[in-house]
Amino acid sequence: MATDGQFEYESILCVKPEVNVYRIPPRTSNRAIRAADWKLDAPDWTGRMRVTARGKVAYVKLEDKVSGELFAQAPVDEYPGVAVETVSDSSRYFVLRIMDDNGRTAFIGIGFGDRSDAFDFNVALQDHFKWVKQETEFSKQAQAPDSTPKLDLGFKEGQTITLNIGQSKKKDRSRPQSSGGLGLLPPPPGGKLAPPPSSRSTNHNTQPSAGGSDSGSTSGVQKGDSYQTARTVVPMARARPKSPSLTQRQELSQRKMFSVQAFSFLPLHTQL
Repeated sequence: MATDGQFEYESILCVKPEVNVYRIPPRTSNRAIRAADWKLDAPDWTGRMRVTARGKVAYVKLEDKVSGELFAQAPVDEYPGVAVETVSDSSRYFVLRIMDDNGRTAFIGIGFGDRSDAFDFNVALQDHFKWVKQETEFSKQAQAPDSTPKLDLGFKEGQTITLNIGQSKKKDRSRPQSSGGLGLLPPPPGGKLAPPPSSRSTNHNTQPSAGGSDSGSTSGVQKGDSYQTARTVVPMARARPKSPSLTQRQELSQRKMFSVQAFSFLPLHTQL
């Protein structure tokens, strides 16, 4: 594998600044490996771990912290597999199969002081081999001929189709026109009507004549050769004389809210 991928680029998957290496006893049976059997309080070597990938093969490299000199490396063809195994009693420890340049192998134990570092190491290997699996499937699909029948959507000879494209009717949303040329004016603010103008035709006080009635009478006023009929509305509350008599006061008290039309037949030069 190393010979096939020696001209490929090497990518870094994970780097951990500190990892402990342990010498593990030989396996005597097929039972699961336990980290409690190792001397965890006295690691045999401490350094840096770097996980790289070249092609489809991943490499777990143990290097010196200061100089970066390679201590050991383990090529990983698959995960989980023989190259990297987990222990049964902890998630921070792994069994690593290292290999030298001559192809000789040995099993050692590695452990992380922080649980998150062990998690990153595990995920880096899983993501790499997931990518390898996808690349293998894509290459198989590219090499295998497509045996599925293709869907023919073309027209047969002499086949025609008819399309009915109708114009959508747009609704006329124009504003309705008013019947008249001009609209009605709005009412005045407040909704109150102006009071009627008060009678200020003269400053003289008028008194009904003796022969006149309460409803009023028609008077002829001579102006030149013609007569003009005058009709004056005098509200009692405003046309009240300055010095009314006792009789007039009694009439005003009986007719509080009344308006009386009085017609007087007086000469124009008369002043009261």
